[in-house]
Amino acid sequence: MYLDIGKDMAVRDKSIIGIFDLENTSTSKRTMEFLNHAEQEGQVVPCDDLPKSFIVTSEYGLPRVWLTAYNPSTLEKRLK
Repeated sequence: MYLDIGKDMAVRDKSIIGIFDLENTSTSKRTMEFLNHAEQEGQVVPCDDLPKSFIVTSEYGLPRVWLTAYNPSTLEKRLK
C-alpha cells in the first residue's frame, strides 16, 4: 500500500520509519542536525508548498526524508 503525501508523490507504507511534525521537532538541536545532514547527503525530497511535516523512509537501504504540506495527523489517518 502507498501513502499519498501530496504533489503527485507517494511512499510505500512499509518503508516508513516515522512521521514527524516539522514545527514541533525542528526546535530540537538533534533534529536540526539530522535534517541538515540529510540535506547535505541529497536525501531530502522537497515539496512545493510550505512543509508542515516530514516523513523518514528507508527503502532498499536508501534513507529519504520527504517534506510534505500535510499535517502528521492527516498522514496517520490515511495510513489506517
